[in-house]
Amino acid sequence: MKEYKYKINGNLYKVTVGDIEDNMAHVEVNGTSYKVEMEKAPKAAPVARPVVRPAAAPAAAPVVKPTAASSGKSGVKSPLPGVILDIKVNVGDTVKKGQTIIILEAMKMENNINADKDGKVTAIPVSKGESVLEGTDLVIIE
Repeated sequence: MKEYKYKINGNLYKVTVGDIEDNMAHVEVNGTSYKVEMEKAPKAAPVARPVVRPAAAPAAAPVVKPTAASSGKSGVKSPLPGVILDIKVNVGDTVKKGQTIIILEAMKMENNINADKDGKVTAIPVSKGESVLEGTDLVIIE
């Protein structure tokens, strides 16, 4: 038995689905029993699909790992869309790699966004309460 609660036009309905035999279901709505006839699904004819096998295994693509620039300006990017809850640094502050610089709310969770390198904060192009997309520069570190 499965129980569901539905609200339709402001009215609450408690629905219990009991046994299902062939195309007949025993359903109870707010204590009243019903026998519900369900539409029979048409039986699909099996479709023959050709089997395609590659002649040779594909060569593995070379793995290219990006190298982090240790000097120069770089932006700490938003890893996912969200809302800026707090900015923990100011322009001109010196930060260490791994230091929390922004609190980002995403998917109803608070996420600490950390500095990706040591350096000085040269710009903060976002503000508290602002919605940001994935990949948006949050803090520029030089």
